[in-house]
Amino acid sequence: MSIKSYLYQMDWNSSIKGFRAYLLLEKSLSGHSIEAYIRDVGKLLEFVIIKKIDLTPEQLTGDHLTDFIYFINDLGLEPKSQARIISGIRAFYKYLIMEDIITTDPSALLESPKLQRTLPDVLSYEEIELILSSIDMSEPHSHRNRAMLETLYACGLRVSELITLRLSNYFPEEGFVKVLGKNNKERLVPIGESAIKYINLYIKTERSLLPVIHKDATDIVFLNRRGKGLTRVMIFLLIKNFVAKAGIQKSISPHTFRHSFATHLVEGGADLRAVQEMLGHESILTTEIYTHVDRHYLRDTMVRFHPLSNR
Repeated sequence: MSIKSYLYQMDWNSSIKGFRAYLLLEKSLSGHSIEAYIRDVGKLLEFVIIKKIDLTPEQLTGDHLTDFIYFINDLGLEPKSQARIISGIRAFYKYLIMEDIITTDPSALLESPKLQRTLPDVLSYEEIELILSSIDMSEPHSHRNRAMLETLYACGLRVSELITLRLSNYFPEEGFVKVLGKNNKERLVPIGESAIKYINLYIKTERSLLPVIHKDATDIVFLNRRGKGLTRVMIFLLIKNFVAKAGIQKSISPHTFRHSFATHLVEGGADLRAVQEMLGHESILTTEIYTHVDRHYLRDTMVRFHPLSNR
């Protein structure tokens, strides 16, 4: 990192520290709410670092913030999550205005995504096979990458759940993984034989050969070459690369594998309540979106099982 970049990041850290104090002392928010706001601003800082935008918070323009919204959308964040992050960014800039750090609010014209429920993009089983087969198993980290994609599809995990999956929560003999989901809620999710095969292969080969594993990552399943946990952005970029190699033209994110997992289960006749449990949805209404993906399946189910359908 250059001295210039270091100074910019110090400015960011100072602003975020002041924002935290403002939320605590002046807004009297709970610790949970404060951390949510800080995480939202942290995502903006992560974007600035990734894109090498050497600007302080007060130097960012509305165009920069719009690019950030496109960025998190491309990461596959759901509209509800995007709307929450935008709310956090607006609160941050409101704080900067109140402190006379800026005079014009660049977040004022940001538009929240529409929250209407839309049908998610879904990969066919054949497309998933193409993506998996696009991984060259002779390349570095190939066993890890194959294991991660197999796990995303086999378990319907969120990307945050994948990168925090723990060895102590992996039970291959029982065929389950324990997942820490939203609001720190734990759930047990079945995992298929193919995913188990590739996870075990990765653990026995690549992971066991890492020269060092960071002390905070000793129980994390999937690690980078430096023995540390992976980031959401890295998973997104890896998937983009494999999708391009597979020649698939759809816009695919890690969340697409979760959508595909749920859709294929519902199309195959899985009970909606069971799918809800596996996905970790609070409400069955969230899971019911997958019943709209294949109306032919619904019609066939009604004809086959409804007692009045053959009268």
